[in-house]
Amino acid sequence: MRILFISDLHLHRGRPDLTRALLHFLSSTATECDQLYILGDLFEAWIGDDFIPDDLQPVIEALKTRSQSGCQIFFQHGNRDFLIGERFTQLTGVQRLPDAAVIPLASGPALLMHGDQLCTDDLDYQKLRQQLRSPEWQAAVLAQPAPERLALAKQLRMASETQTADKRTEIMDVNPQAVDQAMVDANCNLLIHGHTHRPAVHFLAGARRRIVLGDWDKSGWYLDATDQGEQLIEFDLNLGV
Repeated sequence: MRILFISDLHLHRGRPDLTRALLHFLSSTATECDQLYILGDLFEAWIGDDFIPDDLQPVIEALKTRSQSGCQIFFQHGNRDFLIGERFTQLTGVQRLPDAAVIPLASGPALLMHGDQLCTDDLDYQKLRQQLRSPEWQAAVLAQPAPERLALAKQLRMASETQTADKRTEIMDVNPQAVDQAMVDANCNLLIHGHTHRPAVHFLAGARRRIVLGDWDKSGWYLDATDQGEQLIEFDLNLGV
């Protein structure tokens, strides 16, 4: 059994190299895995399943092709693509996961999260996250015309960039107590997440580990889990170009 994990690709029109890299990844590395987990922020923004930009249509088709080939693909919502819904899963064959999911690995059960819910020191963000994940708020947004949703996504992105610039770095990282509690609640010694863009393997007390997936920007990242264990791998985004 070979399982791959990726997150934080932030695909958008302004970075066609990222889309090309994912398409190559799906047609090469991912052909050799049994399962692929996407732990959030696959897209820079997602305003609803009824609006798929032309430049992202190849991604939809590639995910469908890979899932139809026998590879199980799973997706967790991130803080950029939390409006991905049922139609997306129908178009791609991807299965959606809850915000916290436990899966079996050869090394033992692993807790999967996007990771933003662990940044509990960022009180302003957690308050906004609660609003954005509200079914009532999402229903109201999805009822708006696409141009208005696009404008709202741009507005939220600009506000996020402004607020992030004014925050201390440690506030935007995960809170150790939140990590410990999440792992205790899930009864897992391994936590895999993204969001923070700080790829690393952290060895915690009590034989626990926290593996942070890297974002796709200057290079690409994936976690490769086999019967021999887990390996965090960095690769050149220009491979296959």
